[in-house]
Amino acid sequence: MKPNIVLINCDDLGFGDLGCYGSVKNDTPYIDALAADGRRFTDFYMASPVCSPSRGAMMTGCYPQRIGFGSFHGEWVLFPGYDIGLNPEEVSIAKVLKSVGYKTLHVGKWHCGDQPGFQPMDHGFDDYYGLPYSNDMAPLPTRPTMTPLPLMHGREILELQPDQRGLTERYVEKSVEFIRKNTETPFFLYFAHMHVHRPLYAAQCFVDKSRNGDYGACVAAIDWSVGVLVDELRRCGVYENTLILFTSDNGSRNDVGDCNGPLRGTKATTWEGGLRVPLVAHWKGTITPGVNDQLFNAMDLYPTLAKLAGAEIPLDRIIDGIEMADLLLGKTEESKRTTFFYYMCDNLEAVRKGDWKLHVSRREHAGRPSGDHDGTEKSAKILKSMKNEVVKELYNLRNDISEKENLYAEYPEIVADLQNEVERCREDLGDAFTGTMGKNIRKIGWVPDAHPLAEYDENHPYIIAMYDRDEIG
Repeated sequence: MKPNIVLINCDDLGFGDLGCYGSVKNDTPYIDALAADGRRFTDFYMASPVCSPSRGAMMTGCYPQRIGFGSFHGEWVLFPGYDIGLNPEEVSIAKVLKSVGYKTLHVGKWHCGDQPGFQPMDHGFDDYYGLPYSNDMAPLPTRPTMTPLPLMHGREILELQPDQRGLTERYVEKSVEFIRKNTETPFFLYFAHMHVHRPLYAAQCFVDKSRNGDYGACVAAIDWSVGVLVDELRRCGVYENTLILFTSDNGSRNDVGDCNGPLRGTKATTWEGGLRVPLVAHWKGTITPGVNDQLFNAMDLYPTLAKLAGAEIPLDRIIDGIEMADLLLGKTEESKRTTFFYYMCDNLEAVRKGDWKLHVSRREHAGRPSGDHDGTEKSAKILKSMKNEVVKELYNLRNDISEKENLYAEYPEIVADLQNEVERCREDLGDAFTGTMGKNIRKIGWVPDAHPLAEYDENHPYIIAMYDRDEIG
């Protein structure tokens, strides 16, 4: 029997934000229970430290640069009304699963393009319910002229400027409805939270109980949603035939506290804190419980899920993901992946091979808060003016997870080996820093006459005319 698959992807949740990953500030009992009865991965990475490239990579099993998702008109991520997005010719994991009979639903944040041709239902999802991009891309005190935030159902706008405090509950409701309707057929539920992306809006019940302010309240809302989904899977009799995956699109943007645990750096950097994220995998009775410390990547989920579902991945294009079903299930502790390349936008900044990580370049003002970007021409010019600089840093991640001790001068043979990997990657995927054009990259999707999904109407009865928080990114 084909397993049901529930893929839960959080927004900006850091490596250290869950109890099972060491948090002492946030309460996550439901996720911790899944981890205790499942597999917890300590060396799992997203393919980008920011959201649009990360999500595009996970959907296609390819490095963002492979699919033209390195940068977007000079910006780090897609903005409302952009004429570019995930090319309809790409074969998403939803399309792959749909080809072998899966029912598919995407709930939550998409952020791979909002124009027709780029939306979830253009990429293999039978239905969609959520925000097409980040929850801060809306009228805020810091963005008063931004277009209204659209809550979509299918291809239509259901509501503009929804009350974000209730969105997680609405997402859970839609997910429960989907599970109940598909107990007799395999299903794929992609649940992409808006939490903990800023602005931080959570239901009052979570705020009242939080020991970590609004941030902890948003983490608690995520945890509650997991508890409800697990309970519903049990109630419907499909719990033991459902693979649940829980992860995050990139590291936390918080540069204080323990959101990224012992990892250095934040969202939008190629330090470990930018791309190394939690992965909890649970499949009752099938996954062997334990903790794995081998190199694993979100791109690897693409061929791995296809393998578990009995589906074929495309053979007419390069797929960067490596099938890791045995690693995911606990049948082996050894990863098939030996290398991973760290990009920020189209700049290749680091490589990991085994336990060693070599940094070769880094942007000036690395970690500049994404809230400084608003998708405008001025913002894009600012980003383009930020230059990379050559760096020479080598870290042993097994012994130095925090990247504190630079061993570059002590291991020239390892540096040379990793530098060869860098050159190989530059030839394959390109590197804006060195002006190298990749030989094996595909085009991003493009449409003519693009426009925002909605325009602000001062006469419309919005429930929230303007969100009241100035947090962005």
